[in-house]
Amino acid sequence: MDFGHRVAPPQGLGKLEVDALVLVVAAGSADSGLGAPLADLLSDAVAEGDLALKKGKTLYLHRPAGFAARRVVVAVAADTAAKSFKAAVAQGFAALKGGGAKSLAVAWAGSGAMSDAHAEAAVLALADATYLYRHTKPSAPAPWAADSLTLICEKAEAKGVQTGLTRGAAIAEGVTLAREFGNRPGNECTPTWLGQQAKKIGKSFDLEVDVLDRKQIEKLGMGAFLAVSQASAEPPRFIVARYQGAAKGEAPVVLVGKGITFDTGGISIKPAAEMDEMKFDMCGAASVLGTLHAVAKLKARLNLVCIVPTCENMPGGKAIKPGDVVTSMSGQTVEILNTDA
Repeated sequence: MDFGHRVAPPQGLGKLEVDALVLVVAAGSADSGLGAPLADLLSDAVAEGDLALKKGKTLYLHRPAGFAARRVVVAVAADTAAKSFKAAVAQGFAALKGGGAKSLAVAWAGSGAMSDAHAEAAVLALADATYLYRHTKPSAPAPWAADSLTLICEKAEAKGVQTGLTRGAAIAEGVTLAREFGNRPGNECTPTWLGQQAKKIGKSFDLEVDVLDRKQIEKLGMGAFLAVSQASAEPPRFIVARYQGAAKGEAPVVLVGKGITFDTGGISIKPAAEMDEMKFDMCGAASVLGTLHAVAKLKARLNLVCIVPTCENMPGGKAIKPGDVVTSMSGQTVEILNTDA
């Protein structure tokens, strides 16, 4: 998708030739100086009772008079903060889902400055609006997809807006990656598969990624971790990925993501109801790998170490039992009282 910005005053919004224009107005702040046709549109909509300038309200207009845009959505934000802006933009995009809008523009209608945080928020709102998991549902309808997103800003705001668009695009990629990992069923998203995905991220950005197998984990003495995985037919993996964007001597940020690709609870088995959701017990790992992707994409100036222990917790003849004692990597002995805890 193409992300960009355009310098234009509020008075020029009527001339924007896009499939859809989302106009965000802060609650109670539709002020003067907007110019026609925008000022007239807002005042008429409020006067006719079609729009209230209260948080969460939206108005969809198809081919409104005076606008080159084929669709216009007015979305009311609680205030001018980036968080409120994102919520309003998300509501605006929700009004467009299922339609044919491909080229999108977002602008403040009246009060509100367009900062890097607002630009990032708009990109993330669009990523949320267009995401749909389809990997194991090939017959599902295709998600709404846009080709471009343009933010309208003042000249003094342009540099910050472009920075925010770039940052938002990288974060959106990482979030989408994490969602895809989390939504995969447990028979596909296995520890081996997660290790392969970490390697793939490493290859894309020339990162150092180590994926330890059972023998290497045993050699390190990770007895507690191995105990969790010992009843599963799926072999465990221990992933360590490193990104270096700062000086070698600078202390890294370290992220640890829990990667239990399915957690039955083991011998202390969980209730059957909603156990299918335990495929999400690896969402910590998904979040860490998504963050790694985003940081590498942005070429952020920091050092990052990502650690993902990943395995299944299953019942079986080799499963750990309540009362068993294992030895952790630090040499401490641990008595297992509940295999789910």
